[in-house]
Amino acid sequence: MSTKESQDTSPPATATTAADTLHRSLSVWNSLTIGFAVVSPVVGLYAIIGVQTVVTGGGWFAALAICLVMQLLVATVYAELSSQFPIAGGAYKWARHLGGATAGEYAGVIYVSSTIAMLTTTAYTGGVWLAIFLGSLGGSGPTLVLWGAVFLGICTVLNLAHIKVFKLVITLGVYAEMVGSVGVALLLFLFFRQHSFSELFQHLGTGTAPSQTAAFLAALAIAGWAFIGFDACSTIAEETHEPKRMVPRAIFFSLCMVGSVVLFNSAALTMSFDRDTLLSTSATSDPITPVITDSFGEWAEKPFLAIVMTAFLACGASVVQYTSRIVYSMAREGNMPVALSRVTATKIPRNAVICVVVLAGLGLLFGLNDGAVATVLAFGTGGLYAMFAMTTGVGLYTRLTGRWNPALGELKLGGWGLAINAAAFLWSLFEFVNIAWPRVYAVSLDAPWWQLWAVPLVLGSILSVTTLYIVMKRLLGGPHQKNPLEDISPI
Repeated sequence: MSTKESQDTSPPATATTAADTLHRSLSVWNSLTIGFAVVSPVVGLYAIIGVQTVVTGGGWFAALAICLVMQLLVATVYAELSSQFPIAGGAYKWARHLGGATAGEYAGVIYVSSTIAMLTTTAYTGGVWLAIFLGSLGGSGPTLVLWGAVFLGICTVLNLAHIKVFKLVITLGVYAEMVGSVGVALLLFLFFRQHSFSELFQHLGTGTAPSQTAAFLAALAIAGWAFIGFDACSTIAEETHEPKRMVPRAIFFSLCMVGSVVLFNSAALTMSFDRDTLLSTSATSDPITPVITDSFGEWAEKPFLAIVMTAFLACGASVVQYTSRIVYSMAREGNMPVALSRVTATKIPRNAVICVVVLAGLGLLFGLNDGAVATVLAFGTGGLYAMFAMTTGVGLYTRLTGRWNPALGELKLGGWGLAINAAAFLWSLFEFVNIAWPRVYAVSLDAPWWQLWAVPLVLGSILSVTTLYIVMKRLLGGPHQKNPLEDISPI
């Protein structure tokens, strides 16, 4: 196959019209802030610090740093792909373009399922923080589900409002995180530090994990949640100015910014509080606010909660946006109802947004059972790492077989590209298995067996249904298989 053929960018023959295309209204700063908001150091770190402390006992900083470095390799592959194929849907579209229609269908199902699970988790957790902020936390599962639905409703309004409103909220979320979160961490580090730097690497294996090795592997798995979502920049590429140059920068720098904040905040928190304090607060739904008010005083509670709430809203709204663009892209290719590819007069894929929110809202019903919430969280993280493995794997295979020539993209890594791609694939595969691995010590004592096997069970069920759908479609629709290189959207 010639280079020209392998990089064909002819428009696809789909039912989508020019009126249903997206509008380039996002600058590189907007793309960067959306990527930052989705990864969200506040959401990521505050969601895992309690679990990390309980399971590992401490000393999880090294695992966090290693996870960040390896995720930067994955982000580099995503940046390389987006510099050549800046298309709505990102990794789904790359899998379809490079690996074929069938690979695209599997990628799309995994991608959408995982990001909706991620949105469900963000809405449930954000609902808890919203209730705390309004002073109304209490009650059973149904109450928390209701708060999660309210949070999801706010995120929906932000996505359907004018793009200027959306961009303002996302920017405010980033400022809140950078000023508030970093500011709090800086004050803790400078004036409330109780331990030396050695505290960051002590107490590993003193939690519920049976050994230091088990604790370290669990720490790597848990840390994975803090560094997902940077791929949001690639899914909104068709709405970004100069996407071949700007989207790769947004992907890489959003993860670098988030990683720096997460590492600094985790270090400041670990060195500023007694381990017993962190352990005791980790048993609550809000492990951070009590230790913050203990240091700064009661006056700091509301401002701190406002910062966290703003960050959660920015994160939730961004996840709705980036998941809806995956749905929009799949609908444009005929893998979902074509109505989901329609856009409004203001170029918002409203039907796709509503579809994503409804599915995430149904997912909130799992919040009626605490074990089911943990299952959704585990699948959201594990499913995205499965997507990372698939994307880097397809990239590596097509690179080695000559079906993809990365040298034609704006980002040119030369000989380093292959090494980075291989390392990113191996890491993604390892981390997916590590996250999916059943750990009795990481769940409650009365957890059902299916919670332990949540990731392989849910992912296996989704892939089985997808396989059945593909087989039935071929049997009913004939043997025709589209050329994997004939359907790429205009850039």
